[in-house]
Amino acid sequence: MTNRLNRRRFIHRTSLLAAGAVGLGALRATPVQAIEPIARDDLAAKFKFSLAAYSYRRLLKGKRPKMTLLEFMRDCAAMGLEGTELTSYYFPPKLTTEYLLDVKQAAFRLGLTISGTAVANDFCNPDKRKRAADIAKVKQWVDHAATLGAPVIRIFSGRVYKGQTAREARNRCIEAIEACCEYSGRRGVYLALENHGGLSVPVDSLLSIVQAVKSPWFGVNLDTGNFHSATIYEDLAKAAPYAINVQVKAAVRGPDRKRVKSDYGRVAKILRVAGYRGFVVAEYEEKGDPRVECPKMIDAMRKAFGSERPL
Repeated sequence: MTNRLNRRRFIHRTSLLAAGAVGLGALRATPVQAIEPIARDDLAAKFKFSLAAYSYRRLLKGKRPKMTLLEFMRDCAAMGLEGTELTSYYFPPKLTTEYLLDVKQAAFRLGLTISGTAVANDFCNPDKRKRAADIAKVKQWVDHAATLGAPVIRIFSGRVYKGQTAREARNRCIEAIEACCEYSGRRGVYLALENHGGLSVPVDSLLSIVQAVKSPWFGVNLDTGNFHSATIYEDLAKAAPYAINVQVKAAVRGPDRKRVKSDYGRVAKILRVAGYRGFVVAEYEEKGDPRVECPKMIDAMRKAFGSERPL
């Protein structure tokens, strides 16, 4: 009974935020019902801060990388962050348990939590063998995440291929996610679907997948920069009740693709209303030097979210 009441209050709070943000237009639209948002037990929102390794992509990739993953982690510690998000792209191609344990040990000594990791996948590919390979890759990273102590893995949906209907693509995606969640749940690792093109945008499409997946080990990786609509913040408010990880971009883009500075305060309000408790991960995608700009971004986010940097 308590969980049911929590869901009702959750839906009510989210509806108020969305309606207030978009006005009468939202009231005339057909809303997406939040059937099973993440249970928060009515606790106040709580934010911890992390930085995605993707922010340092130009330094971590290439024939001669300018930095190692461990050096990136040291930067995270120097910024006073609680966490570090270690994207799978920047691990060695021949990954060993010993290397993973070294990373885990380094994070502990730096006072960091490995807030999560991320993989690239396509669960809609009509080629059964390629789809199976991506499922296997996600499961492999579930094992890696369990070794690292990372609680969540960011995944993608995939896209509709030529000769494939949207329904076929969606069904394949849901089936693959459930297969991966069945495995990840046994290892104690969440999978989080990012709103990252393909079937995961617009927001109604994202939520139609999320609400169809039957697993308690699944939720949304809410990326504030990936809804390229005229109602970006309203879309974020719809998806926020399902978020188990949040990535914040320095800029957002509407239908005209013009970059506009993110409103961190508005994002913070959306997450507070949703009762979000967890990591807020900065993901820097601008052209500046990430080692210079990321600390500024983190400080601006902390100020907007009302979370002071720890001493």
